[in-house]
Amino acid sequence: MVHELLGIQTNRVSLADVPNIAREMQEVVLSTEQDEFYAANRYANFGEIATSIKQLMEEYQTKAKMHTKVESIADMKTFIESYPQFKKISGAVSKHVTVIGELSRLVAQNELLQISELEQEIVAGQLDHGDCFQRMRQLIANPKVTSLDALRLVLLYTLRFEKDPNRDSHTFAEMLRKKGLPERWLQLPDKLARFGGSRFRLTDLFHSETVSADAFMRRLTKGIRGVENIYTQHVPLVKDLVDQLIKNRLKEPAYPYLGGVELKERPQDIFVFVLGGMTYEEGYAIHELNKANPSCRVCIGGTTIHNAKSFLEELWNADQP
Repeated sequence: MVHELLGIQTNRVSLADVPNIAREMQEVVLSTEQDEFYAANRYANFGEIATSIKQLMEEYQTKAKMHTKVESIADMKTFIESYPQFKKISGAVSKHVTVIGELSRLVAQNELLQISELEQEIVAGQLDHGDCFQRMRQLIANPKVTSLDALRLVLLYTLRFEKDPNRDSHTFAEMLRKKGLPERWLQLPDKLARFGGSRFRLTDLFHSETVSADAFMRRLTKGIRGVENIYTQHVPLVKDLVDQLIKNRLKEPAYPYLGGVELKERPQDIFVFVLGGMTYEEGYAIHELNKANPSCRVCIGGTTIHNAKSFLEELWNADQP
């Protein structure tokens, strides 16, 4: 979420455009090696992060009260001994409160909760075309919704309903044009269909035709229990593929072996490298697989770590002369 809304470059997040930002907070570092709070919470969702920050602030306030009185030599000694940790907590509170505050501002300002809910329903739910079309028209027409967020919805719609006879790309193209989307970006839905349409995919991305047994059981269980968090329904395809690989169930015609060597036992070390770039969500999916399969070590990397803007730029340049 931080990378999508603010951008992360070499562990650094620029907050220079945040209204009334303090000078020392215009750029912050998010590193698991230097930031205990970030290391413990980097995979938490937005709600969980808010709760954790509240606990961090309460810890800070408790320690701050301990230093309100420095009256004796013993008090001074205690203060000096604990000051480095106190200062560290103070800095962590300021940094993470600033980041979460800016995320909250953007979420409210740009109707991101509504957008995220619809995105999740498009890619992971059972939304039919008619319902999706009406909800998208309402959101795209909302002046608080940015042109980039509206475009992202249209791109998901293009892939999800690619073969639907009622698909109406023209209406959405006109709505995007009225929102001031640059003309070249209006070509992206067609470019995306040529890049990752159903004809070019090895796997049924939306599970509309065939699914693996594990994926089917996940969907069945979700339908019985309900969705615990409507904003985290989507599971990256790489998780299902690596899970099948761990269980030695990948179909060889679609994923052939190199050099004639066949895998007869379950692998213990798996390296996934994505040419063109991966996402932090895919990194989290692999993290979850590692927790669920302690006997197997999975590592993922890519040529870059994408957010929506960087992926769309790469998509635009993919077939340029």
